[in-house]
Amino acid sequence: MAKIRIAEKIAFIGGGQMAEALIAGLVATRCCEPDQIWATDPVAQRCDALKRLHGVRVGSSNREAAAWAGIIVLAVKPQILDAVMNDIAGDLKRALTISVAAGIPIQAITKAGGAGTKVVRAMPNTPAMVQEGMTALAIGPGVSESDAGTARAIFESVGKVVTVEERLMDAVTGLSGSGPAYVFLAIEAMADGGVKMGLPRATAEVLAAQTVLGAAKMVIETGEHPARLKDKVASPGGTTIAGLHRLETGGMRATLIDAIEAATKRSQELGR
Repeated sequence: MAKIRIAEKIAFIGGGQMAEALIAGLVATRCCEPDQIWATDPVAQRCDALKRLHGVRVGSSNREAAAWAGIIVLAVKPQILDAVMNDIAGDLKRALTISVAAGIPIQAITKAGGAGTKVVRAMPNTPAMVQEGMTALAIGPGVSESDAGTARAIFESVGKVVTVEERLMDAVTGLSGSGPAYVFLAIEAMADGGVKMGLPRATAEVLAAQTVLGAAKMVIETGEHPARLKDKVASPGGTTIAGLHRLETGGMRATLIDAIEAATKRSQELGR
């Protein structure tokens, strides 16, 4: 899909890791220029780092940044979001508002900005930091196709994007939001297995990480079902089927399903 050139100015309210990943992606893909971006953070050193690394405007005033921009990205922690929104409520209604605050429903942001506030809720994940993120978007009432396309372009600068109904965002959190941690654990365990069998730690970690990366790329690029790809590796009476049997008897499949269910339920609890 061709990259959309974004004409509007963008204010990132909050200059943490996810905001920086998005800023870096937007600049690297030329979706917009550094002078179209203003990032705010209460910590002066953080502002200095964002300006030095990415060439964007910075400051501590959320009001100034929000008033300047046509797109406002709410990238602060959920527990301080209410206070932040109260401070910039007038601009929320005027601009396209994109929220990456976990667990906060569109309705809460619309309530803060007032009737007619255009909101897109996003759930990206941490691989956005290396432009391999997976983001789900829920499009709020009154958001035009053009504005939805702009929101999509912002997150496509750091990976892939899908659109879902908002009621599914907790499940997205349980799967792709928390998912990188599950994969990190799997990579660590695979590397530990290699070390147990005599491999040097550094070698085992590279073997495990690249194997996961390559396998994921095969699923995405071939379009084949993971089960079919698995079966192609598992020859009769071979090493792979022996390993797969142990994983199945150990409950790997059910445990992963249970983990996603548990994370989804926790996301639902936090959003109440």
